[in-house]
Amino acid sequence: MGVLVPYWPLYLSRVGYDAVEIGLVMALVPLTKILSPGFWGWWADRSQQPLRLVRWVSWLSFVGFLPVFVDRQNLWLIGGVMMLFSFSWNGSLPLFETLTLNHLQSGGRYGRIRLWGSIGFLVSVFVVGAWLDGFLPLERLPELLASLLLIQWLASLLVPNAKEPVREERSPRWTSMMVRPEVIQFLCSALLLQVAHGPFYAFYSVFLDLKGYSDAVIGQLWALGVVAEILVFLWFHRLQRHFSLRALYLSSLFMSALRWLILGAGLTHPLGLIVAQILHAGTFGSAHAASIGLIHRYFKGAHHAKGQALYSAFSYGLGGALGSVISGECWTRLGPESMFLGASLVSVMALFVAWPKVGRLQPLRP
Repeated sequence: MGVLVPYWPLYLSRVGYDAVEIGLVMALVPLTKILSPGFWGWWADRSQQPLRLVRWVSWLSFVGFLPVFVDRQNLWLIGGVMMLFSFSWNGSLPLFETLTLNHLQSGGRYGRIRLWGSIGFLVSVFVVGAWLDGFLPLERLPELLASLLLIQWLASLLVPNAKEPVREERSPRWTSMMVRPEVIQFLCSALLLQVAHGPFYAFYSVFLDLKGYSDAVIGQLWALGVVAEILVFLWFHRLQRHFSLRALYLSSLFMSALRWLILGAGLTHPLGLIVAQILHAGTFGSAHAASIGLIHRYFKGAHHAKGQALYSAFSYGLGGALGSVISGECWTRLGPESMFLGASLVSVMALFVAWPKVGRLQPLRP
């Protein structure tokens, strides 16, 4: 993630792809999340072997990426590669979330586990950003990504299995959980939040490159956001002692609106960029941790993996794909600043959607 998200759009730009093509290619990664997590989540619930599936999808993500070396200038081939590898790769996260919660037997210390993903992102984005200023040509990025995907599979072989918690005799019906107003509002607001992040994930590095920032500085700004994210994950269990999941989630939506407003208003001098990146603590850190807590609350019993998969598919999948495609069109037709202003407006919409019922404590009925 620390290589793909910040530097892959920059790589595509450097080798000749335009903004619309970059937006379409980057949209394919979240697009596979619409079906991939649901497919792997259903398989995990059916087979009761999530760890085995994590290992398989890690291997398949590596194999699916290898055709990129056939022809790097072919848009259709690049698109096919992104679909192949990400269909498997995107299935690993919700499965691993389920394994993590099974290990913990509760969500209280989730943040302290999740922060290690952020640390990995931080190390890779910082190191690769420094390498790109001399040691590693940007054109060698596919080789680096392939190597990391191979290492991810090898690392999955070392993960211990988790004891499946004893399930309730009667779990709430899947359909009864799906039609609850708070669940619908949560999923819709999560989708809008990821639509608003589309310009950031697809074009933030290209935007900074256009403003004259070096690859090393771009990496440092990405790293700053991840540091803020890590601190939130580290302290999230303490924040939960003082604030409800509802308050944490709604405040994250507000910070998202503020963050994109800063970039849309043209405050791209170092101080403005630093403030915007620090807000990543809320727009991703607390938003994701609070969302996992809400999913754990809303989807009980035998439906944990499907609930995680549904959240991933609807928000990071459909929302991320729409955000990437729309941002590419906005960049071309309206310009980068207008693109970020639109993202701020979408974040405000997410806040209004979530406000009525998301996070309010109500008993679930079987």
